[in-house]
Amino acid sequence: MRIRWLGHAGFELCMDGKCIVIDPFISDNPSSGLRLDDVRHADIVAATHAHFDHWPDALKIAKRDRAPLVCIGDHKSAAIDAGVEDVVSVNIGGTVRIKGIDIHCTAALHSAASCGYVFAGEGDRVYHAGDTGLFGDMELIGEMYRPEVALLPIGGKYTMGPYEAAKAAELVGAKVVVPMHYNTFDSIKQSPEEFREMACKNAICEVVIIKEGEALDI
Repeated sequence: MRIRWLGHAGFELCMDGKCIVIDPFISDNPSSGLRLDDVRHADIVAATHAHFDHWPDALKIAKRDRAPLVCIGDHKSAAIDAGVEDVVSVNIGGTVRIKGIDIHCTAALHSAASCGYVFAGEGDRVYHAGDTGLFGDMELIGEMYRPEVALLPIGGKYTMGPYEAAKAAELVGAKVVVPMHYNTFDSIKQSPEEFREMACKNAICEVVIIKEGEALDI
């Protein structure tokens, strides 16, 4: 399994021979050194919600690659109107299976009909929390889906900050935690090293800080 950080909350997740692109924010990202063409191909695109820093590039990549777009049902019409041919709508608590990958839709405490996802292949499981605050049922997500990797926002203001995300790492119980959704804008400036220090005090996990465009092999 390979996890490549596209900056902000965007990831390229490769498992079981499939490439899943999640919440890409490249085109209008003031902090990004990437181009949309750096995401060469997507078999599946997933968007946790329709805010400007998660949604427009998901539509572009889904259209370009004719890939199914997974999103909350509230956003299905907008995706179809934007020209996405294959829209797979889900809602919290539901599961869809696409190209051999089970995608579990999880709760997220945020606006704009938001969610998180657990992506489960033959042996690999990754939890992308989406934009969210801390909530106690993260423990259930860990118990039921047992993700090996958790991708958690740490930016504060619009999502959890490092303190809350450190508790989330403990609740989810993933062996590897990757921070996301930080330092894109001045309003969400955070130190991932400080988050790592806080998370490792109570959670038995490895916090891996990935640079934009780089990948983690697991």
